[in-house]
Amino acid sequence: MVLPPQLRSVRRPVRTVALVGIDGSGKTTQAHRLADDLAASGLPAVYCRNAGGRHWFGRLATALGRRDAEELLGRRAMLVVESLLRWLAILRTLLRRAVRREIAVMDRYAVCQYASLRAHGAKRSAERRARLAYRLFPRPDVTILLAVDPAVAYDRIEVRGYDHEEMAYLRAATDAYRSLPEYGSFVVVDANGDVDEVAEAIRVALRAYLPEPAAAVIDDPAPRRIPASPATIGMLVVALGSLLAGVAALGCQLVEAL
Repeated sequence: MVLPPQLRSVRRPVRTVALVGIDGSGKTTQAHRLADDLAASGLPAVYCRNAGGRHWFGRLATALGRRDAEELLGRRAMLVVESLLRWLAILRTLLRRAVRREIAVMDRYAVCQYASLRAHGAKRSAERRARLAYRLFPRPDVTILLAVDPAVAYDRIEVRGYDHEEMAYLRAATDAYRSLPEYGSFVVVDANGDVDEVAEAIRVALRAYLPEPAAAVIDDPAPRRIPASPATIGMLVVALGSLLAGVAALGCQLVEAL
């Protein structure tokens, strides 16, 4: 496990924890488990899936006799659809978090889209537009990268049996995460072990990030609505402007893909 230097001494309330990594790294399993563990300890944690729809389109493609989602929609179109669906999923998650005092345990986040674009060989302009669209969203308080050997990830994907990834893509995705400018802020956890070992490594990572008891860093564990103060209204106005910019950026991506 590797902790970025700037996080080792930080003590602040945690509202969002994002688990990211290549397919087969265990993001969904560990995000569910972490949310359940936090909830069992009395903290208002909730699992949030920020998927891009590639799995669903992959199943649709198989049902229609196509190899995968990219063969069904085309590579560029699939990347645009993935960007849009993940953007909407994250927006939904953050809107919910804005009105409820919960810890959002996020299964994927914006950096997953940047890595996907790089791994699929998209143009740099596509990533620039994606970053413009996702600029609306704040970085998670903690981003945990589940680092796994591509061969281990490949075997896990084959065992689960409902989809498939090429080894070349898994290697490209691993390199893509490491090449992101955000990589230095990730908490890197070795995800090559079994489910229990990885879950314990994640708990250790969070304890190191927040040395004090978890309950002490949550302002108010009881879910409640936040009053609409003038400052909140002002933030919503700024968010609306960013929202429009994000929609415009995604629209440009869609037009270019057609």
